[in-house]
Amino acid sequence: MEKKRISLSDGEWKLMNRLWERPPMTIMELTAALREETGWGKNTVITMLSRLEAKGAVQCEKLDRAKQYFPVLKKQDAARAETENFLGKVYGGSLGLMMSAMVESRRLTESDVAELSAILEKAGGAK
Repeated sequence: MEKKRISLSDGEWKLMNRLWERPPMTIMELTAALREETGWGKNTVITMLSRLEAKGAVQCEKLDRAKQYFPVLKKQDAARAETENFLGKVYGGSLGLMMSAMVESRRLTESDVAELSAILEKAGGAK
């Protein structure tokens, strides 16, 4: 069964990153954790959580008087979907075009080249 692709807005990424770091969290914990970075109040966090719950990215459990939210969407799945979306939107799906643009825009270190080589070797082995 194919996984449902969930697209996250910039704000949703900020909230999800907090949940991925320290699940589960209550609305008040998330509001406190995000306040300095975003300036969001409790109502904004509630709205964001409702959207994320509707998308299937988070779930909540009611414990005592507070709801605790935890991520359902895995960070690596969100990152993969975001990367595929970016690649398709900006480079027409061409990985070669993206790599060429990256190489032209900055000098790759030996570490960068080794990492890319390892990735390509792994991809070549998966047939």
